[in-house]
Amino acid sequence: MRHTLFIADLHLGEDWPEITSAFLRFMAEEAPLAEALYVLGDLFEAWIGDDDNQPFNQTIKQAFTNLTRSGVPVYFIHGNRDFLLGERFAQQTGMQLLPEQQVIDLYGEKILIMHGDSLCTRDEQYMAFRRKARGWWWPRLMLALPLWYRRRVAKKARQRSLHINRNKPDYIMDVTPAEAERVMREAGVSTLIHGHTHRPAVHQFELDGHPARRIVLGDWYSQKSLLVVSEGGMALKSGALTG
Repeated sequence: MRHTLFIADLHLGEDWPEITSAFLRFMAEEAPLAEALYVLGDLFEAWIGDDDNQPFNQTIKQAFTNLTRSGVPVYFIHGNRDFLLGERFAQQTGMQLLPEQQVIDLYGEKILIMHGDSLCTRDEQYMAFRRKARGWWWPRLMLALPLWYRRRVAKKARQRSLHINRNKPDYIMDVTPAEAERVMREAGVSTLIHGHTHRPAVHQFELDGHPARRIVLGDWYSQKSLLVVSEGGMALKSGALTG
């Protein structure tokens, strides 16, 4: 059956070997059977620049290269952990970079896809950082710094994020429903697919009097979250990382 795959929030890194193994199996066994693969951000736990050629990164690049060379297109939307991933990575792997929000035609339906962090407007502290990090000057400044320093900055940023988020109420870090409705209305769609919140679910609701749905991909910390879309419908799946 013709189908398209969506993944997000894998947070790949050398500290998570089980996730890496599950990802490599997925890329070798499941992804080649799809018509296309969409990666909706936070592929890496932290991406500090396309010039970081450590062996781990080369392994991940090769998995994407093998897939695209087999004829399966790969589309990527930046997340809040990998917004420094750039054109060099895309050219080396055959991946296609998409804007923060993209409307696609999937088996006859217009669907809006995105990472999802921009929908969490109640988290004012994060939104302030996001405006800086996605601006024109901050990424350029970071990429101009030595790799060793970027690694230090990324490590401190992860530690700070974990500390801050422990003290935030859950609703603050979740999607603001009104913002999701706004972007869907603006895009003219009734289906939105995103990640970021690590809360896999299919939310059914009404948008301007018509049925609508918001599909949230889960992360890969403890299980493999995967959305399979075909002409017959959508299935949000999860599976064990091992086996």
